[in-house]
Amino acid sequence: MTPKRQSVIEYFRPSRDTAVVWRRGYRMERWTYAKLFVEATRFAAELEARGIAKGDRVLLWGENSGEWVGAFLGCVLRGAVAVPMDAIADPGFAARVAQRAGVKLVVAGRRALAPGADGGPAGIAESGSAWAAIPAICLEDLTELRPDGAVSPRLALDARREDPVEIVFTSGTTAEPRGVVLTHGNLLANLEPIEREFEHYRRYERFVHPLRILDLLPLSHVFGQLLGIFIPQILGATSVFIDSLNPAEVAQTIRRERISVLVTVPRLIESLRDQIERELDASGRLAKFREDFAAAPGEHFLRRWWRFRTIHRKLGWKFWSLISGGAALGAEAEQFWTLLGFAVIQGYGLTETTSVVTLNHPFRRGQGSIGKAMPGLEVKVSDEGEILVRGENVAAGYWQNAEHGGTAEPVLDAEGWFHTGDLGERDVDGNLYFKGRRKNVIVTPEGLNIYPGDLETELRKEPEVRDCVVIGLERGGNAEPCAVILPREGTPEATASVGFDAASVVERANARLAGFQHMRKWVVWPEKDFPRTPTQKPMLARIRAEVEAELRGSGAEGATSATRGAVGELVARVGWAGHGEHGGVAVASTGDGKLQLSSIERVELMSALEDRYQIDLSETDFTKVDTVASLEKLIERPETSGARTYRYPRWAQSWPVRSIRVAAFYALVRPAMLVMGWPRVRGRENLRGVRGPVLVAANHIAFIDPGFVLQALPARLRHRLAVAMDGELLETMRVPPDGTPFFSRVLLKSQYLLIVGLFNVFPLPMRAGFRKSFAFAGELVDRGWSVLVFPEGQRTRTGEMNPFRAGIGLLATRLRVPVVPARLDGLFEKRVEESKWARPGEIQVAVGAPVEFAETTAAEEIARDLERRVKALAPPGTSAKRAR
Repeated sequence: MTPKRQSVIEYFRPSRDTAVVWRRGYRMERWTYAKLFVEATRFAAELEARGIAKGDRVLLWGENSGEWVGAFLGCVLRGAVAVPMDAIADPGFAARVAQRAGVKLVVAGRRALAPGADGGPAGIAESGSAWAAIPAICLEDLTELRPDGAVSPRLALDARREDPVEIVFTSGTTAEPRGVVLTHGNLLANLEPIEREFEHYRRYERFVHPLRILDLLPLSHVFGQLLGIFIPQILGATSVFIDSLNPAEVAQTIRRERISVLVTVPRLIESLRDQIERELDASGRLAKFREDFAAAPGEHFLRRWWRFRTIHRKLGWKFWSLISGGAALGAEAEQFWTLLGFAVIQGYGLTETTSVVTLNHPFRRGQGSIGKAMPGLEVKVSDEGEILVRGENVAAGYWQNAEHGGTAEPVLDAEGWFHTGDLGERDVDGNLYFKGRRKNVIVTPEGLNIYPGDLETELRKEPEVRDCVVIGLERGGNAEPCAVILPREGTPEATASVGFDAASVVERANARLAGFQHMRKWVVWPEKDFPRTPTQKPMLARIRAEVEAELRGSGAEGATSATRGAVGELVARVGWAGHGEHGGVAVASTGDGKLQLSSIERVELMSALEDRYQIDLSETDFTKVDTVASLEKLIERPETSGARTYRYPRWAQSWPVRSIRVAAFYALVRPAMLVMGWPRVRGRENLRGVRGPVLVAANHIAFIDPGFVLQALPARLRHRLAVAMDGELLETMRVPPDGTPFFSRVLLKSQYLLIVGLFNVFPLPMRAGFRKSFAFAGELVDRGWSVLVFPEGQRTRTGEMNPFRAGIGLLATRLRVPVVPARLDGLFEKRVEESKWARPGEIQVAVGAPVEFAETTAAEEIARDLERRVKALAPPGTSAKRAR
């Protein structure tokens, strides 16, 4: 019999398999299990050097990344207790957690340490003296710590099942934070049954190895850790993290990274469904899809898979499963993905139960259920319908203040049961069905907890509010908060006489709350007081019943059709509308109505608008939009007209095309340059030892500039270079405008194929769509290709350089590769003369020394710096005016 494991670190085996992939800027970083273990040991050594001993607390605060995983595992190795914090957490809340837990060190992302100009929340640097006594390390700089550090593996063997691994504090509450203490034993109680079950299928897994799991849940949540850190170790799988909830980007990542399993919240699963339907609608195939969907129930799995093969092809042939966590998945969304031939896996759990209580088996699922109890765990439903849990995975307790010695407050009753506060039913097969929540907490479709008391506290700060309650209105098995306000005047007549403005009251309260806590519905209570119990507590059940009846009567639940115009229709179609006040109830309004969106809703709406109008919306500008009218103004800019869909030719980097391109360069392009005017190359020595990839930034004179830059580069860079080209012009070649004569269309399309094939160009639009081009540039660099861009954005008309655009700064910081400045001279004069010939050396190409920029450097600053460097490459003896 295999002895029981004592530590979760025993699952970790250094290997050459890829452990974690995450996006940083426009690049994807990749660490093997060996690299991850090295970074974890280095961090453990850093903790040891700082005097952080077993049991000391370390706050982890940042986006999902390899560094986050390395820091977490380093804490486990050292025996320190991790205190994970949501990346979007308010610094004030994080400070209270740090104080309550008595943390000795903060490991935080750069935005949390010092917020940038991207509109992020105030970070540690702006949060007063609460953090002054706590040393901090930047999460992104983790790999620079103690490059030769190591830690003895015996530290992992010293751990016992009862030793704490982490303290997970409730997120978002403005009340006193409460931390759940989780031990090695708690985590192992969930992992060991999964490991045993997986052994039955290991022989089949080798045919699809490695499994790739796209984990969109934050690692600060236990379920995100299970699917993003621990279970991948058991399966030898790869965890993939991205910093976007945009459904279009998620779908692209699933295909590009060959994802097998998506782990996310119900709201994004619904957003992906909506994204697929929008694309089908745009291509005119939605009606046929709905016919197929109506015919799918009752068909064999393989038949359904074949019926919807175009969707499987779009998402990639390896993608087969969606795991929903954090909240209840609606029956409609579950049926949608199931009928398409995907496995939809739901589970149920709480932080106090180490995330998992029940879990659907991927191949033996109960439709609509949240699964069966995990092995070794007891689950029962009380006479009142409450779900009770007992087993080793139940938390050790709630954390007490550090001044109390860090003792744990029990979570169990006298008989050892944990009361979940949730209602459920079980069928004869043991499947559990979620029936709602008994305790006073609102769980949003994004899987975030909202505590009504926090919202009520902010509402009561308004002088017009005499009393209030916040209730949760049902939304697809989850809930959203609704404020029920009792004005200080007390009666509707008095309220009307003084002009009580509930919308303004709620808006001011929302301004003091986190985005996901915002109240988007409200009701002015029509009587002098709430119905109350003998102890004067508001009767929530009765208030909720009357509010729901009033909302149904006013049509608030389905009033989204009130929004006007094409933008308003799209807003309504995606699922939200502006909120105004009508009869005291927050309902959909006209084009000037308020748009109060959760973070996921805002991302999905932005994605839908970009897809519809083929534009790039500024995230900074989009966060300022609060009405349908202002949204219309944002997208109704002159440059958005005539929007196009740009194609990014990955076929141009395939080995057959690359071979043909290299042969054509030496057989055609180079001889032509020799005859027309062999260029003089200066500064090529600056590239000695530079292997690439690099970002080449050159001035722009003529259409043939890329050929001369190629000649100036050494072969190792020349043969793997992609060129950014005017996207509008390139798209005109690919899809000639309506009315273009037949032979002209053939000529344009032939030019497109030749230019893309011979020079490996990709579109970089000047007006809209550049963000996708930048992302494609990141993909190219990930695959080992260098990129040539012309930061002026257009060819010179005077011979003098145009100002460099800030986009080159974004590329430089987010591609994180050396930037090589390059300059062409002599071509403008030949262009003016309309000459096709030049004396050897009359045309010159200068190559500057590669330069790298810190990620925190402003884009405009980088653009100005590169502009100066390119100007400085002017040929010796060139006048200052001509150098410009």
